Amino acid sequence: MFNKLRLLTPGPTPLPEEVRLALARDMIHHRKPAFKKILASCQKGLQTLFGTKEPVLLLTATGTGAMDAAVTNCFAPGEKVLVVEAGKFGERWREIATAHGLLSVSIPVEWGRAVTKDEVAAAAAAHPDATGLLVQASETATGALHPIEELGPLCRERKLLLVVDGISAVGISPCPMDDWSIDCLLTGSQKGLMLPPGLAFMSLSPRAWAKVEAVKPKNFYFNLLAERAKVAGGQTLFTSAVNLVLGLEACLQRFDAIGLENVYRKQWALTMCARAGVKAMGLEPLVAQRFTWGLTSVKLPEGIDGQKLLAIAADSYGVVFAGGQDRFKGRIVRIGHMGHVDWADLAAGLHALARSYQRCGGYVGGRDYLEKGLAAYEEALEGGKCGAIIDVSSFPA
Repeated sequence: MFNKLRLLTPGPTPLPEEVRLALARDMIHHRKPAFKKILASCQKGLQTLFGTKEPVLLLTATGTGAMDAAVTNCFAPGEKVLVVEAGKFGERWREIATAHGLLSVSIPVEWGRAVTKDEVAAAAAAHPDATGLLVQASETATGALHPIEELGPLCRERKLLLVVDGISAVGISPCPMDDWSIDCLLTGSQKGLMLPPGLAFMSLSPRAWAKVEAVKPKNFYFNLLAERAKVAGGQTLFTSAVNLVLGLEACLQRFDAIGLENVYRKQWALTMCARAGVKAMGLEPLVAQRFTWGLTSVKLPEGIDGQKLLAIAADSYGVVFAGGQDRFKGRIVRIGHMGHVDWADLAAGLHALARSYQRCGGYVGGRDYLEKGLAAYEEALEGGKCGAIIDVSSFPA
């Protein structure tokens, strides 16, 4: 085919040129001074990205590995935790907790909706013996954005450790760990950080570290106390994914040069572009309020085969979207616009969606979806809404 391949999935995401070049550098030893210097640079950049003064641990694992590490280090078997289940990855929190002997109490939320502070407060009141809350910042299965900024103070008040999966939020939308009273924030390398899969990152608050010290986890590989000690010496506990860390340094340098506010500004503008373009076609985003900035899930009408649509978009237009999971398989298209994606990539994605939808028997209500999408992008980019970027109340719910 003559089309350029465009990866518009919610991870893995496209890689910037400087990251690809860093990944291709010669191997260096993970215990020598040159690598320690790179780790020190990455540590500073990660603390800025996470919005924390605490160390950020680098794990050679996927984001699910960091989720597993959070559960096994912060909680002992038999403890009760509350779990927000609003999608596939909320279910994963429950599955991990159950696998490690925790008593999990689900807070069920309709797929496509964010949990509310009141729902969490009610669950906490009903289970005063719970010791933690496990939640996504962004539920990747649907594109709903949970109100972490409201849950942090609530969890402090109820003496719950707030453990947040930021895998499709960190580097995409604001998630300042210290300001929002997050006790454990984690993410993976293959989304907002614009790297291949294989690295996970996590940071713990002082009270979370105190809990880890009390739990005395018996993990060998995911031993966060030992990992923290190694970070203090400028190393990682086990053999690092050296070239991924070289790519990480390039990514963090890119963030520093651009500025996080501008990174978030672009992500917000792309989100507005996607939503306006989809609505102009006559389709509807799955999430009406509190939507993820790096992902737009689109509902498909009855009679439209979502799997066929994905295949046409990839084969005929070179655009790779993601489909729905579990109950949403074949019923939604997930458009990823996180990481190294720009307005031109998203415009190509909107065109591929419209044409593929038509070829599946759908009717595109408006021919000006590109114009409306790009107009929304420009308005959001230049509208000044990111002036107080950490104050998410300045953005529409």
